[in-house]
Amino acid sequence: MKLYVISGLGADFKVLEKLRFPAHLEVVFIDWLIPERGETFHRYVERMAEKIDASEPFCLLGYSFGGIMVQEIDKIKPAEKIVILGSIKSDKEKSRFIKVGEITRLPKYLPENIFTEKSALAYSFLRKFFDPKNPKIMEYFTVRNPYYLKWSIEKIAAWKFDENPKVIQILADKDIVFPIRYSKPNYVIENGTHLFPATKPREVSAILNEIFS
Repeated sequence: MKLYVISGLGADFKVLEKLRFPAHLEVVFIDWLIPERGETFHRYVERMAEKIDASEPFCLLGYSFGGIMVQEIDKIKPAEKIVILGSIKSDKEKSRFIKVGEITRLPKYLPENIFTEKSALAYSFLRKFFDPKNPKIMEYFTVRNPYYLKWSIEKIAAWKFDENPKVIQILADKDIVFPIRYSKPNYVIENGTHLFPATKPREVSAILNEIFS
């Protein structure tokens, strides 16, 4: 069976490269696309789903924003299982910080130039928000198109979704992007930050082998 995997906002698959998936799964990574100007979220999801062969059973796994994306893709092409790492199952699980962005629509008004790789503001935000003790954090964020980053943050803030019972959620107890106190995850990674797939790969791999056994 194929397992289609989507990484986090602005991230390639380096953040997931230490994970070990069950041998019977054929893992297929789906790269982020750059959204077109004025493109709707639904149309973007459709384009992301084009690489999925729905003629045979498959599973989905998404990390962070990728977790939101795979849940949206499931509406178009239903999966056998959906696993989300460091992500949320519904808009009710958003942190207060994200809800402020939703209510004020602040992300819409942020200038694109703060999302450039030379922006000290963007760098300091990533360091503080995702994992302040990880000196390699920028190595994981390689998709740095400013429009894509701004667009993605807008979509996360505005996301509305009812919980899907087939979604299996794995969260870290020290994640401040999607704090565990707002969710009831199926599995908890202890002493993990938002980058737990990279920093706690052994624990995550054991859970994935249990889920897909």
